[in-house]
Amino acid sequence: MEHFAVIDLGSNSARMTITKIEEDGSFEVVCQMKEMVRLSEKMGEKKVLQDEAIKRTVDALKKFYKQSREFDQLKMRAVATAATRQAVNQKKFLSRVKEEAGIELEVISGNQEAYYDYLGIINTLPVTNCVVIDTGGGSTELILVQNNRPINLISLPYGAVNLSERFLDKDHISAAALFKLMTSIDKLYNGVWWLRKGHNLPIVALGGSNRTIAKIERRSREILDFENLHGFKMRDDEVYDIFEEVVSKDLKERGAIPGLSRERADIIVGGITPLTALMRFLDSDRLIFSQYGLREGVFYDHFYQLQTSGLLTETPNK
Repeated sequence: MEHFAVIDLGSNSARMTITKIEEDGSFEVVCQMKEMVRLSEKMGEKKVLQDEAIKRTVDALKKFYKQSREFDQLKMRAVATAATRQAVNQKKFLSRVKEEAGIELEVISGNQEAYYDYLGIINTLPVTNCVVIDTGGGSTELILVQNNRPINLISLPYGAVNLSERFLDKDHISAAALFKLMTSIDKLYNGVWWLRKGHNLPIVALGGSNRTIAKIERRSREILDFENLHGFKMRDDEVYDIFEEVVSKDLKERGAIPGLSRERADIIVGGITPLTALMRFLDSDRLIFSQYGLREGVFYDHFYQLQTSGLLTETPNK
């Protein structure tokens, strides 16, 4: 038996999942933690991590480390994504995290991030052919899945936080600003040569901003467990209706939308625009939400290594 902890340090949030793995191949999640750290806040074009954002992040990772010490036979893998990947003061930040929080962060590439997203989805959702989009705070990953395999994947260095800071006013979303944002994303998509191979395929969406769409829809349907959305499906017109509602409101009004957390209200338009634009770009009318992605992908990668090494006797329970 062992406990395997995965920390995912993104541009907007930090999350930790600890899973207990038995020798017979069974496993269960025994701990989950999340902190909104906004690591990429005010990085700007110079891509410098700011002192306040670093402090928030280090404090969150200290909490994670303290909690992880309560589990015996613990192995940990801590990965950092877009904000850390892009930061010019990356080395200094990693040293501080190791010194103050006791955690050694591994900076993974955008392609690695996309692949782990794929592993997390393909092991937990019954999808064969689809396009995956993971919109984070500082990057957006796209994966073309055909016959259960990742045929093409890419990480674009734009996400909810930096798109919002670059194009949008926090309070009122003007038509001109929204047009510039959507035009910029369309140009990005046109530059991904293989993306049109996903024409008419269903889209699988993950990331906090994208999942907010599902939460808003589930709240409107008065589904009691509105946050349990893994595998939840929506039609394109339902997504467009929510997009229209969100962009038409000011900051205070967005924060009052049921299912949309106030702490995400200032970046939600920048966060859901890549998905909305992708549905239009691919003429896709089917959307499936995933609660599982990078952390679960890192877990399955570790799990299969244990199997290959002969340390487990059965296949994973999904």
